[in-house]
Amino acid sequence: MSKESEDFSTEIVQSSVENSFSVKVSKAEFIELARKSGNFSDAALEFQARVLKKSGIGNETYMPKGIFRPSYLTSLNDGREEVSMVIFGAIKDLLAATKVKAKDIKILVVNCGILNTTPSISSMIVNHFKLRHDIQTFNLGGMGCAAGIIAIDLAKDLLDAYPNSYALVVSTESVSYSWYTGNDTDMLIPNCFFRMGAAAIMLSNFRFDRWRAKYELKQLVRTHKGVDNRSFKSIHQREDSEGKKGLSISKDIIEIGGHALKANITTLGPLMLPVSEQLHFFTNLLFKKNKTKPHIPDYKLAFEHVCILATSKKVLDEIQKNLELTEEYMEASRKTLERFGNTSSSSIWYELAYLEFNSRINKGDRICQIAFGSGFKCNSVVWKSLRNVKRPNKSPWIEDE
Repeated sequence: MSKESEDFSTEIVQSSVENSFSVKVSKAEFIELARKSGNFSDAALEFQARVLKKSGIGNETYMPKGIFRPSYLTSLNDGREEVSMVIFGAIKDLLAATKVKAKDIKILVVNCGILNTTPSISSMIVNHFKLRHDIQTFNLGGMGCAAGIIAIDLAKDLLDAYPNSYALVVSTESVSYSWYTGNDTDMLIPNCFFRMGAAAIMLSNFRFDRWRAKYELKQLVRTHKGVDNRSFKSIHQREDSEGKKGLSISKDIIEIGGHALKANITTLGPLMLPVSEQLHFFTNLLFKKNKTKPHIPDYKLAFEHVCILATSKKVLDEIQKNLELTEEYMEASRKTLERFGNTSSSSIWYELAYLEFNSRINKGDRICQIAFGSGFKCNSVVWKSLRNVKRPNKSPWIEDE
């Protein structure tokens, strides 16, 4: 039986995000707050300013205020407070939109890369929303920005084992727990891109839910390049010479990501492309001359919309060039990067929310979400719209109308 996405929420609940814990920062304010914190050298501040200038990030992204405190140290309290604020709001809005009762949810899958607490984040959700005692809960950690699609895959498999069930998937990341206060440039890059955010998605395998579901899950492909040491070490958490923790990003990350994307899309393409385009591709592969430029399949024939993880402007530019995508296909990713920054695994849901808010999705449209993460992983998932999707009453994009 197919799985239908009942509805989903990428709510940060804009009216309450700017509270005592978080702040909306411009790029100039980011540098000024970082300078006042006294945690960075002049060279580190100049490096972050250069990265931000070319990042594609706008001036209204959200960050925890506490990270700019002098001599800031990561703490479980800050991590828990940040995650609780964003995920509880998203789940509350999702339950209201779907009219699913908390006690009816049988499966819960949560992913958060850096923050792994005891009790787990999934247990925090069970406690806060008083979910049923026999709920099947899973907490995915350390799997990076690609973990949101992994969570969908796990929920899909669990729904195969539990008929007539609802599965709640929650994707987030903790900026306050991944913040780096040292001066190593490879560890300063995540500071410039990662921002607060969360998404909650409801999946159902009830037959009678199909009439009100938005999407049907059609394909999901996962690619893991961890067997290669360069890929494995391209994104890793480490300590610098002063013992300060942070995420280290390899200078080869774009090349490594390109190889992972190629492997993933080569698997996904034949599953979604029209037969004529598949024949063109394989004929070129078999009979092309050495000096002939390889044929790039027209992926626009496979999907009406593409949501690529909003990592950075440079990464999005490379993907657009390699897949020969138009600006229209890239719009949701670029707008999400500008407005919300890189919200890690939840980014692809902000992008889908952008398409919904702008009434872009019609019945039968296919939406491909692509995400990258440490390991190194590239994952993709394809949804088919079951109806014309109307502009939602709640959306993270509403205040920008």
